[in-house]
Amino acid sequence: MALTKKQRELLKQKYDGKCAYCGCDLPERWHADHLEAVVRDPWGANKGRMQYPERHKIENMMPACPPCNISKHSMSLEGWRQWIAGHLNSLNNYHPIYRLAKAYGLVRETGIPVTFYFEKVSRPQPSPLAQKPNEQSIASAYESVERSEYASRDDA
Repeated sequence: MALTKKQRELLKQKYDGKCAYCGCDLPERWHADHLEAVVRDPWGANKGRMQYPERHKIENMMPACPPCNISKHSMSLEGWRQWIAGHLNSLNNYHPIYRLAKAYGLVRETGIPVTFYFEKVSRPQPSPLAQKPNEQSIASAYESVERSEYASRDDA
């Protein structure tokens, strides 16, 4: 399933044009990541074939900056969270320049857990992306989400 331009735009706006993982502004060439990986075979007769095609649906997609999507690869969210957190040990054990930057106060370790951007922000439910879309229903669902966001801003 290739995303249409409208689906891609809706996905991009899922977190207001930000990467669902790190929260940076999405660059022009951003990725549509599968939250639960579809895991493609890397070589041989099945090269590119999905091991979990049932996960290849819009509800399982997240807008991601290229560094986050490439880093996540086919890991589960929890596996990737642990992998990111584990880099601190590597930096301390194998990178003298990191230890030096830490000694001079340029780097401060906080010990906070890895929390992804989408876990910090709340989104209206249900998502307009969860509907079986036709062009009209996508547009009207997105407009209703926009209206509710504007209304809540006016109330504040």
